[in-house]
Amino acid sequence: MKVLIVGSGGREHAIAWKVAQSSRVTKIYCAPGNAGISQVAECVPIGAMEIEKLVAFAKEKEIDLTVIGMDDPLVAGVVDAFEAEGLRVFGPRKNAAVLEGSKAFSKELMKKYHIPTADYQVFDNAEDALHYLRTEASFPTVLKADGLALGKGVLICGSLEEAEAGVKEIMLDKKFGSAGNKMVIEEFMTGREVSVLSFVDGDTIRIMTSAQDHKRAQDGDQGLNTGGMGTFSPSPFYTKEVDEFCKKYIYQPTVDAMKAEGRPFKGVIFFGLMLTEKGPRVLEYNARFGDPEAQVVIPRMKNDIVDVFEACIDGTLSRVKLEFEDNAAVCVVLASDGYPVSYQKGFPIKGLEKFENQKGYYVFHAGTRWENGQIVTNGGRVLGVTALGEDLHKARANAYEAVKWIDFENKYCRSDIGKAIDEA
Repeated sequence: MKVLIVGSGGREHAIAWKVAQSSRVTKIYCAPGNAGISQVAECVPIGAMEIEKLVAFAKEKEIDLTVIGMDDPLVAGVVDAFEAEGLRVFGPRKNAAVLEGSKAFSKELMKKYHIPTADYQVFDNAEDALHYLRTEASFPTVLKADGLALGKGVLICGSLEEAEAGVKEIMLDKKFGSAGNKMVIEEFMTGREVSVLSFVDGDTIRIMTSAQDHKRAQDGDQGLNTGGMGTFSPSPFYTKEVDEFCKKYIYQPTVDAMKAEGRPFKGVIFFGLMLTEKGPRVLEYNARFGDPEAQVVIPRMKNDIVDVFEACIDGTLSRVKLEFEDNAAVCVVLASDGYPVSYQKGFPIKGLEKFENQKGYYVFHAGTRWENGQIVTNGGRVLGVTALGEDLHKARANAYEAVKWIDFENKYCRSDIGKAIDEA
C-alpha cells in the first residue's frame, strides 16, 4: 500500500512512525511533513489546507489510503473532496467534523441527547453575552470561541472584569478570527481532566487508552494556554467505574447521536472529560487524534494501525479487538522559550541521534525543518520526547532523562509533566 498522511506536527510524526511499522505499507508520503517525518516518509510541499492539490497528488501517485491528521482540513471538507474522487481516506466528513468545528453545535447535541456536560449559553453578539455575564453568570466562568482556534480559544475568567475583557478579545477584537463569530459561555467545572481517544466507524466505537494533557505553558499549570506541553498515559484517575459510566452515557450515545442527526462519524473522536464530583462530564470533543496525546497513546498500541483505519472506513470496526501494552508513557514537549506568544526559530538541534536504536524512547518532531544539512527549530512546540516505562513513575523518570539528550538554543520545557500521578 501507498499511504499519504496530511499534517506537519508531532501527532502526524507519531502516525507516520506507526504506519511505517505496518507490513502492508510500502511507501509513505506526508504533506507537508517536517524534518522528523522525512526520516520515515517522503515529504511533499503541499499545505494541509490545499485540498485540491492534495486530491490531485493522491490521484497522481495512486495513493491507497490518506490519513488526515489535522482539524482544519477536516472541518473544511477534505474527506468529502477525496471521497468525491473515489479515494480512500481516514477521517470524518465535513458534516461530522462539525463536532469539533463548532462548540455551539456540540453543546446543542449533548443537550438534545442528554450527554452529561457543563451548563452553557450560546451568543452570536457581544452585547447579549455581556448582558448575561453582568446579570446571570457566576464566577469563575468559561468563555469558548465557537470555531477552531488551535486549542487556544478557551478563556477561564475569575471575575466579571476578566470576562468582559474576554468577550472583547473573542467577539470584538477577533483574536481567534472568525472562530469568535459565536461564543459559548459555560459553567466552570472542577475535577481531574482526562483525554480519551476512540476509533469510530459510524456505528461502533473502540476506546483507546486514556491520557492526560498539560495545556498551560508553565509549571504548576500557570501561564497561557498552549497546544499542549506534555502528556501521560494511562491516567490513574480513569478508573473502571469511570470507564463504565462513560461507555454507557457518553461514548456510544455520542456516536448514536451523530448517526441520528444524519452525520455518521468515521474516524477518531477525542473525548475531553472532566471528572467532577457529580461524575464525568464532556469538556469538549475533537474530531482527530490529540496532539500530544497521540505521542503517548500510539506507542502503546499493539494493533497494526492501518488495519484499524481501514475498519473505520469500511464499517467493520466491530471485528477489531483494540489492544494496548500493559505499560505507561510520558511525553514532554520541548518548546521555544517564549511560546505561545513570541519566540525565535532556526536554531540547530543537537542530540537527536541519541534516540536511534533506543528501545522505549522516541522523539516526535513538531516544529522542525532541514537547513544546510542539519535539523533546526521551526516552531513554538519543537519536539515531543516520549518514553515508556513499566509504570507512570518509571516512564516519567525515563522521559526527563531523555529530555537531557537534546539541546538547542532557547530550549524550554515544563518540569512537572505527570506530577499529578503522585496524587493518584
